[in-house]
Amino acid sequence: MSAATPPRITIVDVTDESTYALLPPCADPGFDHRSCDYWEVADRGSKAIRLDWLEPRATPQPEPSPRARAAVNPFLADLEERRANPLATLGAGPAVDPFLAVDDDDPLADNPFAPRRARRPSVADTAPPKLRLLARGLGVAGSYAKVLLADDMPAAYCQFGPLTAYPRAQRTRDLYPALPEAPLPAVITCIASTAPARGAGLATALVEAVCEDLEGRGFAAVETYPEIGARPDATSAATPAFWESVGFVVAAQDERFPVMRRELG
Repeated sequence: MSAATPPRITIVDVTDESTYALLPPCADPGFDHRSCDYWEVADRGSKAIRLDWLEPRATPQPEPSPRARAAVNPFLADLEERRANPLATLGAGPAVDPFLAVDDDDPLADNPFAPRRARRPSVADTAPPKLRLLARGLGVAGSYAKVLLADDMPAAYCQFGPLTAYPRAQRTRDLYPALPEAPLPAVITCIASTAPARGAGLATALVEAVCEDLEGRGFAAVETYPEIGARPDATSAATPAFWESVGFVVAAQDERFPVMRRELG
């Protein structure tokens, strides 16, 4: 990037497979944002690259229903079909009341008299595991990750969300009973820029966008948990000095995992 010409910045929410594909590579090739569950799993989560997470998943084939397996007699199969049809001729069997029937595959069909609720955003069961983790809040809080594009090239990545979405962050926070319990903060678990994008202020711009987003979602504060002494390319949460440069203060001092906090609003 030329120092004389600032790059064109675009910030994208990760909400589907096309935006998930924009996640930039980690500066350390042994780690990978696309297969990391370090913050989502308190004890066994890993930052390491897992190639099997990046392979397309096969579409699961539905199991045949017990009725379909049992109906080997063509005359019984015809009878069962007519019984399942509420408009079938009376006397063919007990008709199904369409007002009592519930489609188990449609969680919204819980009241036939209520207006149909809009289906919440989600991703397919065949989506990559990390995308499904990032998509857990789509129907409630919104995206849990953003990618910054510099001249249309992925240059920085940030993962964030409610504390309840990240058990490792909660476990880290539990070490400091003096931290305020209410209101619970949002957390930023990962901020990273690609090696070529370092020094351009892109991570700073992305953190500011995330904080603005979290404030709009109603959070009063945001916390992050950097690791002191880690190699720059091995840490997912930057350094205390970086967080201080973007308005965070030390809320709980520690030799290894200090808590950095920024009030919002």
